[in-house]
Amino acid sequence: MSTASRQAPLRQRIRTALILLSFLLFPITLNFLSPYLIVMGAAEGVITGSFLLFGALFIGSLFLGRLWCGWVCPGAGMARLAAPINTTAFKIGRADWIKWGIWAPWVLLIGSLAISAGGYRSVDPLFMTESGISVDEPVKYIVYFAVVGLFVGLAVAFGRRAGCHTVCWMAPFMILGRGLRNRLGLPALQLVTDPAACVKCTSCTSTCPMSLPVSTLVQTGAIEHPECILCGTCADGCHKHAIRYTFGRPHRR
Repeated sequence: MSTASRQAPLRQRIRTALILLSFLLFPITLNFLSPYLIVMGAAEGVITGSFLLFGALFIGSLFLGRLWCGWVCPGAGMARLAAPINTTAFKIGRADWIKWGIWAPWVLLIGSLAISAGGYRSVDPLFMTESGISVDEPVKYIVYFAVVGLFVGLAVAFGRRAGCHTVCWMAPFMILGRGLRNRLGLPALQLVTDPAACVKCTSCTSTCPMSLPVSTLVQTGAIEHPECILCGTCADGCHKHAIRYTFGRPHRR
């Protein structure tokens, strides 16, 4: 087998480059992904950069699902670096509830602080990030390395993208947005399948970075799951072309 034939498909090489670049830029972008800054901003009635980003992710998920998680998120880059150390599939449902246990009290805290502050009165994308760079002094590296250590450590200890399943505070926004899209029947980016073309080799399941039962989902006509990040690994790895991207309304069985 030639070296070229062993290479990942071009689309996946591009995706890997993007998430690794996002990770390299994480010292700059950390505050714009920070749940803490939203809390601090709410206490002062300020809409922060992370508030704007999380709102954009919710709205964007109506049409793009969790594409952010598969193609842009620095956490994806961290998980990719940890993947060669532990390739074990994470057990879906075992601890997915943790992120909701983090997210719900956090959102309630933001709401209560904003109300106590008399509501939001200003918008400041650079709130507590005046230099434009998040990690701009030595003490902030403590937070940076803590976040990196958390996501890499969980992936190493428990399997592929364990941090995304368990502690990510951003995923619930997109899961809720995707669920709303499906309920409203809005056209959006999706992975549809051709069950007749599937030979049930299960390679799509074994390579899914989110450890989803892809081969089972193929038989439903679409890869639609709250934890699907639309990375396209299954589509690009299917030699029978049973999975493909499309933009349209939700698939109905």
